[in-house]
Amino acid sequence: MTVAQRRYALAVLAVVYMFNFIDRQILAILLPSIKTEFAVSDTVLGLLTGTAFALFYVSLGVPIARYADRSNRRNLIALAVAIWSGMTAISGAVASFWQLALARVGVGIGEAGCSPPAHSMIADMYPPERRSAAMGVYTLGISAGIMFAYLAGGWFVENVGWRQTFFAVGLPGLLLALIVRYTIKEPVRGASEQRSDSGAQPSIGEVAAFLVRRRSFIYMAVGSGLSSWVGYSIIFNMPSFLVRSFDASPSEIGVWLGLIYGIAGGAGFFLGGYIADRIGQRSHRKALGFLAASTLLGTLFNAGVFMSASIFWCLILLIIPSVISNFYLAPVLGQTQSLVSLRMRAVASSLILLILNVIALLIGQPITGLISDVLATTQGIESMRYALLVVSVVAMPVAGACYWLAGRSIERDLARASEKD
Repeated sequence: MTVAQRRYALAVLAVVYMFNFIDRQILAILLPSIKTEFAVSDTVLGLLTGTAFALFYVSLGVPIARYADRSNRRNLIALAVAIWSGMTAISGAVASFWQLALARVGVGIGEAGCSPPAHSMIADMYPPERRSAAMGVYTLGISAGIMFAYLAGGWFVENVGWRQTFFAVGLPGLLLALIVRYTIKEPVRGASEQRSDSGAQPSIGEVAAFLVRRRSFIYMAVGSGLSSWVGYSIIFNMPSFLVRSFDASPSEIGVWLGLIYGIAGGAGFFLGGYIADRIGQRSHRKALGFLAASTLLGTLFNAGVFMSASIFWCLILLIIPSVISNFYLAPVLGQTQSLVSLRMRAVASSLILLILNVIALLIGQPITGLISDVLATTQGIESMRYALLVVSVVAMPVAGACYWLAGRSIERDLARASEKD
């Protein structure tokens, strides 16, 4: 690939990831309206935002990734975009809560085909010393998608309704699918590292066994899962917390959270990859130590957010953890690609996303809703505030410890990466 083709492909993949998170996170700003219309509890909403989406997202991610490791990854991503965009649009036409849950299952099925092949493509476009930064550009799609979901979603839900919001964000993705299919070039496997591709593809079990023997992978997977649990809990439930505790309007919430998650969150994703690459040139262990320290610092600021007595200080304090709590993702994804051989990359990515999303969405998000429902008996409308506080101060320190432990074996594990090339 030429430099221009590589940059274009990375930019389009970042836009794909932006649409991925628009369609995934638009639900957050719509939850208060959905809760009112269907009269459901926070636990049920947690199942909608977490389990309904994640059940097929995590279970199909691994077999789809295995297919990506032996086929055209670009075409697979284009098909995935078309599926999840169509299912998002269908979400606006549902007649019951359970139909909405099934539509979200469909979104999860489509999105399962996005990140593993995208990570594999990026690894083949960028060498190890630039890979975390490239992953940081790709993960900018998360913050851009969340920003758009909040800014546009807040206006749409107040002015046209939550059903029409699903139509507005889902249908443009069908055009994006065509752009991916017909304008991106599939990279040559191993080109970024001058590693030769034997063409032999290990089984899913062989990839899993290979990674289980890498302690750094296990610790990074668990740590990123706990970090994502906190992140998803805040992103999905922050609107409900602000409505209940501060009587904020959806449009007001959309502007504030859209800008914070879009600008501060985006800076965190990019800076995490950039700083990790710079530190990693001297020591990968120190790069993971940096993630451990930043995660612990984020815990303190999250505690301040949920103990704030005014919406102004709550949102101002949220800016800082929105930056530093996002440092972990790009380095973890980049290191995972560097830990394995060429035909393992998409499956390795899917396995870390499997662990991450089981912890964060399949299990974690319903637990957050359950904690809120339990606390409602004593805390009333403040129950979501304390649920998010509990999740933050419990999960994030453990995540920080996992990154530190991963650093103890990362250098040895990276040296064994090409065993199956």
